Amino acid sequence: MPRPLPKKISQIKPTLSNVALTSHYAVEFGGLAGNLRKHLRDRGIDSRYITESIGLLCSRAQLPGSGFATADVIGNFPGVAEKFAHTRAFTPLSLEFYVDNSYRSLKFVEHWMEFIASGSETGPDQIDERYNGYYFRMKYPIEYKCDETRIIKFEKDYKRYIEYRFFKLFPLSLDSTTVSYQGSNILKATATFQYDRYMSGQSRSIDFFLGTDSNKNPPPEGTGRGDSARGTQNDNTNDQINAALRNVNDSNTTSPRSLDNASNFNRNAVNYLNSSRTFISEYRPV
Repeated sequence: MPRPLPKKISQIKPTLSNVALTSHYAVEFGGLAGNLRKHLRDRGIDSRYITESIGLLCSRAQLPGSGFATADVIGNFPGVAEKFAHTRAFTPLSLEFYVDNSYRSLKFVEHWMEFIASGSETGPDQIDERYNGYYFRMKYPIEYKCDETRIIKFEKDYKRYIEYRFFKLFPLSLDSTTVSYQGSNILKATATFQYDRYMSGQSRSIDFFLGTDSNKNPPPEGTGRGDSARGTQNDNTNDQINAALRNVNDSNTTSPRSLDNASNFNRNAVNYLNSSRTFISEYRPV
């Protein structure tokens, strides 16, 4: 290996000046089951609050981490102990929320956890929570886990970002919240969420259609969707969408099934653009 060579400031400045900042991110909750949404709605937490407001009140989040559980294998080679991965493990997700003056961000987590353990309030042997004989029985996982929660870390130009989608996410714990007479501060609530796995990169249907899912959009020099490539990428994206729409529209006269295909494609495209309105500028040629 050759010895290190000195570099000029002009050579290292492009690398060290293009670092990500911690203060630009978005949190999106979604995919809650119908019974859970009704449980929350009855307590003043409607779907619009869940999809729009609660994410803005998330004052601190964590990008997920993971690791492998391993097993030791000895004896394949004399004197060598090998390790093999057998399970991928994911670290819990900690989120901190500002508590609004209606306490809905606190109620969001509190009543989600309440719903998980409310199985004893339904069925033939249901019992009211006020009575001494009340007990906790857990709901089925399909009733309280969600698949559409995302954390999107982006830069201030809104053109470079990384997205994480969590599968089977649910609140694991809600930390105690301290109140005090000594000075008034913003009330915050911290909750820990567990999930089965996460997916790194875009995961909406339009991303799979365009082939940009799972971070399949490598830019030049690995610096995100850079300026040098943005025009070409936008043109290619627009061309793909327009070509697909033309193909679907041209086939509308041939079979009724094509009408369903066109409707599904248009609906997926509209849903994607609506849900990603913050980042729509990256698909607009400049």
